Amino acid sequence: MQLKFFPLSPLLLAIGLSGCQLTDTNNTDAQLTGTVDNEPPALQACSELHESEEAIADCELARDGVIEVVHPNDDLLEETAQGVDVPEAQPEIVITDVWERASAKFQLDIPDVDRVNAQRRWYLKHPEYMSRVVKRAKPFLFYIAEEIEKREMPMELVLLPIVESAFDPFAYSHGRAAGMWQFIPGTGKRFGMDQTWWYDGRRDVIASTQGALDYLTYLNKMFDGNWLHALAAYNSGEGRVMRAIKANKRAGKPTDFFSLNLPKETRAYVPKLLALADILKHKDEYAFKWPEVENVPVIDVVDTGSQVDLAFAADLAGISLKELHGLNPGFNRWATSPDGPHRLVLPIDKADSFANALANIDKKERLNWVRHTVKSGDSLSKIAQQYHTTVKVIKQVNELDGSMIRVGQAIMVPVALQELNSYSLSQEQRLASLQSNRSSKQKIRHTVQSGDTLWDIARKYKVSTKQLAKWNGMAPGDTLRLGKTLVIWQEGKSDAGVTKRLTYTVRNGDSLSRIASKFNVKVSDISKWNALNTKRYLQPGQKLKLYVDVTRLSESG
Repeated sequence: MQLKFFPLSPLLLAIGLSGCQLTDTNNTDAQLTGTVDNEPPALQACSELHESEEAIADCELARDGVIEVVHPNDDLLEETAQGVDVPEAQPEIVITDVWERASAKFQLDIPDVDRVNAQRRWYLKHPEYMSRVVKRAKPFLFYIAEEIEKREMPMELVLLPIVESAFDPFAYSHGRAAGMWQFIPGTGKRFGMDQTWWYDGRRDVIASTQGALDYLTYLNKMFDGNWLHALAAYNSGEGRVMRAIKANKRAGKPTDFFSLNLPKETRAYVPKLLALADILKHKDEYAFKWPEVENVPVIDVVDTGSQVDLAFAADLAGISLKELHGLNPGFNRWATSPDGPHRLVLPIDKADSFANALANIDKKERLNWVRHTVKSGDSLSKIAQQYHTTVKVIKQVNELDGSMIRVGQAIMVPVALQELNSYSLSQEQRLASLQSNRSSKQKIRHTVQSGDTLWDIARKYKVSTKQLAKWNGMAPGDTLRLGKTLVIWQEGKSDAGVTKRLTYTVRNGDSLSRIASKFNVKVSDISKWNALNTKRYLQPGQKLKLYVDVTRLSESG
């Protein structure tokens, strides 16, 4: 038989059910995150969704501590999913479903406690949720199960990406956690996930899976083989869990997971995994239809040996560009990273032919090139920005020791083979999709000023922080960078104003108060934006950064 799977389907549909964010070892105030995947209790009051008191209680327990993880690419990916043939399962394979293979090796005990029972009841009442999650999991599930089995770790861990991100490698959440396993930047780097302009290993399913299993192994050892403690620490940080255990010991209390004083999200996090494991193990008894996934490999990894344009690679592999990028979500741009990893995940039936074809193509022919003649005013950073690459790449390609270039000099620059909007899963295009035209709404751009927060900006433009974060490819708790431009959508014509960054050249006779009055801003703000000492005089020709509401400016004349 043949079974179809959808390489991009792990990215479909919005929002996942409860999850976590990894934290650094010494981060005693670890930020916590969670997910919501069309989970009604997270979107509406429980009392609005259920009639019985028991159902309301279950709902409230199930959503306790849940904070949202965002799945930003739903509309884009809904339109682009394509099928790939999965090889036929061999007759000698007795277990034909990866989930069945996993559940046969489950190790963890399922306690009869309210926190687990409430999560179980919620999942049982929402079978459609598991259908969506399993679609996302299909391309990667067999690989993850294999890696867990190789390490002889509890097979319940195959369920952890459900709790974390609903198996979405493009998911992000509060505290800058990203990827299927929801790593924050620091912990990602700690466990081998590079994060550069070209590449983010937290979204790379291969790198992040290896990093997650390494981290869990480390935690299990730290907590003397107690997997529930290890899972709690994965969610909220090992320091936090260790302190909770020590506090209970001092007080003469039990130190099992359910007795510890932990954050709300962590108290819900471990029960979710246990509830899922119990449902999967006893799905027939619960009459729960858990969608099957063929127990055969469906992806393979090919070593490219060098940087490759993703459009070129997709064409060589005989698959769509979106399909290739969906299997390789770690790449931020139009090409793989020049510094590696030099590998691509491909459908298993395409891998050998791709590797053979690539071996016959010179490394320089794997990218498209332009010859740029340096003009007056050019710099390496300006050229890099123009061609959507980096200064480092231009210097390497042209064997430049420094950043000095001269007018008339010829510079070779690698460029995208196709128009940038063809690379729809690149970082720029994912953000552009979020900020694309919305028929009845007006787009406003706000430049972040000193002291701005998402809450302040959302309040100013009368939108929610959740909306504002989503429109700008962020999570609600992310830190804003001074000078960053945010997009806000509002119904009809807005009177909220449009803030833009201006560069003002100081003239003879100018003072801070005079400039502030002219641009309808505060002297204190000008000082903050430019790190000025207000006791010193301004100098003619001095450049000042100003963040100005141009609507008010035009009205004041």
